[in-house]
This record gives sequence, structure tokens and C-alpha cells, in this order.
Amino acid sequence: MSDTRGVHDYLVALQARIVAALQAEDGRAFVADGWRRAPGGPLDGEGLTQVVEEGRLFERGGCNFSRVQGRALPASATQHRPELAGAPYEAMGVSLVLHPRNPYVPTVHMNVRMLAATPVGGTTVSWFGGGMDLTPYYGFEDDARHFHRVCRQAVGAERYARFKPWCDAYFFLAHRNEPRGVGGIFFDDHAEGGHEGGFALIRATGDAFLDAYLPIVRRRRDLPYGERERDFQAWRRGRYVEFNLVWDRGTHFGLHGGGRSESILMSMPPLARWRYAWQPEPGTPEARLLSDFLRPRDWADE
Repeated sequence: MSDTRGVHDYLVALQARIVAALQAEDGRAFVADGWRRAPGGPLDGEGLTQVVEEGRLFERGGCNFSRVQGRALPASATQHRPELAGAPYEAMGVSLVLHPRNPYVPTVHMNVRMLAATPVGGTTVSWFGGGMDLTPYYGFEDDARHFHRVCRQAVGAERYARFKPWCDAYFFLAHRNEPRGVGGIFFDDHAEGGHEGGFALIRATGDAFLDAYLPIVRRRRDLPYGERERDFQAWRRGRYVEFNLVWDRGTHFGLHGGGRSESILMSMPPLARWRYAWQPEPGTPEARLLSDFLRPRDWADE
């Protein structure tokens, strides 16, 4: 395998930095759950899952680090590199999902990762992926603009112009014909600039997360809400569950590759609701989310 110590050390430090900042915002400590797989099986590895539940700010949230080595790369990871199917591989990353209690504070997701595979008799190939996206329940233009502008500043205007529509296309519920949220940036199978170029890109993304999200949290966390807002939040969370289980490649990679289910599924919200053929009444704030926010917009330039 390629030399990945620098990537490993960065990701471990990134998780620690993010969790420390989130604990300071919430006031409740995250539970740290370290794990290690016994060597010799089809999948070796270790990780640290850090989770908060029933916090003052976060109803549920988690920030995971994992590093695994497998004998055969799962098919879900070789969509663009079929020649690497079945090759030994190493994968590592930090992934987080935060589900705030207050419906006016959006859910957020961020992930940065590296995958390296070595085909028999071949040379190790490494590539990178990641991004972050925002899923509001009630729309605020200032929040969406801020999030997208920080993303653009992090990766540069040229890459943002590619990664923003990629994010819109990826976080899309095709069976609903509906975006998951207001997007952000997304990139996958990134090999531009070789190992160092990809590593620099995930550092830029990971380092920008707190600047992108915490100002939004601080603006919205104390807004008053009631049962109407919580009910709508639960309905929209149902869409989040559908996307993660039906469409998300990371979830599929983890579950199909023999990953740790408890860590993979920490992205699920604590409460969700489904109603048959329900839609919000026209003219309501809930309807405005669907009409004005759940469609691609050039947020960074508005």
C-alpha cells in the first residue's frame, strides 16, 4: 500500500478538533467508542466513533474516523475503476452527520476520505473524495449563501464550479425527484495532482467545515419553535433516511464491504416520520422550503 501516514494523522487530528468544537457548542460530551477488528479476517481495521445523543443542541450527532484494509475492493467502490475490482485496498476517512433538535438549525453532513488499492502485479493507486452539504428544514437565504461561499473559498472558484453541481446531482432522491437539501460541494474518485494534490483537497475541505456550519448554528439555535415545526422536521428527516439507505454510495460501501454497522448507521436521525402523499399547504414556510430552496441555485453568487 502507499504511504498514508500523513493522511491518517491529519484525519485523526481533524476528528478531535471538530468534536472539541461541537462539544463546546452543545455542552454535552460526545461518547467515544473505539473499535478494532481482529487481524486475519476479510477486513482488518480500527476506528473511533464519537456520538452525542439528547444534547442541548444536537438531538443526535456523530463524527467517525475509520481506517480499514481489505482483501478485495467492493464493487461499489470501482464504478470508475473496474480494473481494480477485487484488489487489496486501504480506506480511511472522517465522516460526520449532525441532527440538531431545533428545526431552524439545519442538519449537516461532511466527509473526507482516501482510498488506495494495489492490483496484483500492479502499482498502488490512491484517490480521494469528500465534501459537505446542508439540509435545512426551514429556509434562510443568508445561511445557504454563507455555507456555499465558505465552500467556494475552501476549494477555489474553478473547483467549486465543478463540485457544486456534482453535489446537487449526488444528493438527489431520484425516486422522489427531489433534492435532499441546498447542497454544498461533492467530489469523488479525485486523482488530480496525484497523492499530494488529493490530500491537499481533503485538507481544505475538512478545515473549512466549522467555519461553514457554526455561524449558522449560532444564528438559529435559540429561535422559538413548537410542535408544528418539529412535525415538519420529522417528515423531512424521513427523506434523509431514504437517501442514505437507497442512494448513498458511502453507506453501501460500508455495509457491503463488511463495515461496522453501528458506526455507519449513526447518520440516521433519532426520529423521523412518513405520511402518505402529504404535502405542506401552499403559502406556508414549509411549502417555501420545497419551492424556493429544494432546487439548484447559485447560492454563492446571490
